[in-house]
Amino acid sequence: MIVVTTPYLTGHRVVESKGMVFGLVVRSRGLGGNLMASLRSLGGGEIHEYTSLLEDTRRQALDRLVKNATVLGANAVLSMRFDSSEIAASMSEIVAYGTAVIVVPDSGESSVSGADPVE
Repeated sequence: MIVVTTPYLTGHRVVESKGMVFGLVVRSRGLGGNLMASLRSLGGGEIHEYTSLLEDTRRQALDRLVKNATVLGANAVLSMRFDSSEIAASMSEIVAYGTAVIVVPDSGESSVSGADPVE
C-alpha cells in the first residue's frame, strides 16, 4: 500500500477513488507512566513517556488506515494526514485519514495528477 501526504502520486494516475478512509486510536498512559511524566515535566525537556506513547499510537492509526483502504480494494492513500486531540485529562486520540484510491503507472500520456495534458 502506497501512502502519501500529497494529493497525487508522481508517476501514477488515479483510475478510481474509493472514498475517505481513517484509522483511529485512543490511548491512555497508565498511572505509573503518568506519574513519571509528571515528575519529568518538573525539570523541563522532552517527556519520553508521552513521546513513545504518541509514536506508537500514530503507527497503529496508520496501520488501521491501511487495513481500511485494503478492505475497500485500494492500492494507495492520497492526502494522508494525522490529527490528534485530548480526551479527558489522560487520554489521547490520534486519527490518520486520507483518500483511498486505485492508481496505475502513468504511461506518460497524462500529467502527474491524472488530468488531461496541456497542449
